[in-house]
Amino acid sequence: MNTSPAQPFDAIDGVMTVPLQPFGDERGRFMETFRREWFPGVNWERLQSNRSDSAAGVLRGLHYHFKQIDYWYATRGKIRAGLVDLRMSSPTYLRSAAIDMGEDNLIGLFIPEGVAHGFAALTDCTLIYIVNNYYDGGSDEYGIAWNDPQANIDWGISAPSLSARDQANPLIADIPPDAQPQ
Repeated sequence: MNTSPAQPFDAIDGVMTVPLQPFGDERGRFMETFRREWFPGVNWERLQSNRSDSAAGVLRGLHYHFKQIDYWYATRGKIRAGLVDLRMSSPTYLRSAAIDMGEDNLIGLFIPEGVAHGFAALTDCTLIYIVNNYYDGGSDEYGIAWNDPQANIDWGISAPSLSARDQANPLIADIPPDAQPQ
């Protein structure tokens, strides 16, 4: 079993990765994907798990929350996660990064509040994400433009398929003050 703690992702303060260790034989494989103790100090009492299936070329994001952290792992296919630190008090404020996940890089990805996140489906894929608070689209669902030049994320795909909501997200420079993470 994977008992190693989460590891800091140096590009953005508070983001962590967990190396996932598959165990397999001729019948298939087993992999532990989440343990509360990997993230000491995080309140996982209000747990919700979600699944997102995407066709190759889909881009979802960039989204951020004030009251929700995310923990992601790709169960099928390959994704490129894009991250932007929007927390004004963070030492990595406005830093962005991308990390490939899935078949070639079996990791879990921990994303704290105030870090905008999204993913591009590099292949058909399934993403499981665990959150520490129930979905609240009415008061805790924010976004920034996936192609904001200030974020400058290389998504690894051209002409992504986007939802109407994600197409309408503002640039970082246009985030209203009450929607700016501190």
